[in-house]
Amino acid sequence: MTPIRVLVVDDQRVVRDGLTMLLGLLPGIEVVGTAVDGDDALARTGEWAPDVVLMDLSMPHCDGPTATRRILAAHPRTRVVVLTTYSDDDWVFAALDAGARGYVTKDASAEEIRHAITTVAAGQALLDPSVQRRLLDGYARATRPPTDLAGLTGRELDVLRRIAAGLSNAEIAADLVISEATVKTHITHLLAKTGCRDRAQLVALAYRSGLA
Repeated sequence: MTPIRVLVVDDQRVVRDGLTMLLGLLPGIEVVGTAVDGDDALARTGEWAPDVVLMDLSMPHCDGPTATRRILAAHPRTRVVVLTTYSDDDWVFAALDAGARGYVTKDASAEEIRHAITTVAAGQALLDPSVQRRLLDGYARATRPPTDLAGLTGRELDVLRRIAAGLSNAEIAADLVISEATVKTHITHLLAKTGCRDRAQLVALAYRSGLA
């Protein structure tokens, strides 16, 4: 299998070097380079075309959320995983709004980091389970007005509830006795109708709307 190409972004050299060494030991992962801040990350993404950017949040000159937004605008096929100490919820919410597909904490194990990278590279979203509810509670208090769920069908609401419960597409299909392809179609309709960008925002919507 072709390895997942990863760019490591952190303003602390010891963290960059440590992550580079750690990721270099993981199967299926190739570190293509490092960047010292958001501006550098944007330049290096254009130069090296990584599949996934492992992004710090608080950095001088250009922070993680700003860099995430700029990278995805210029390179929409790139995926971003936030790596955070989780000291400030606002940073994390800003990163999700900017388009980050997932995050892990800096005390995560090597396997947890590998899982986050591979999951996001495959087009899925991943939220660290240890802080998922805290993230969703905070996201529900965001200033964006709640999306009206009145336009969703009963089956779409059934799928949304199960997404919020953490079920995979296969598990949703088995639970509702429908095909996995039908589940994917319902999710496509949910994204289109609600204006959500990805699965993580659908989860937040379900909690914010009281559906979950």
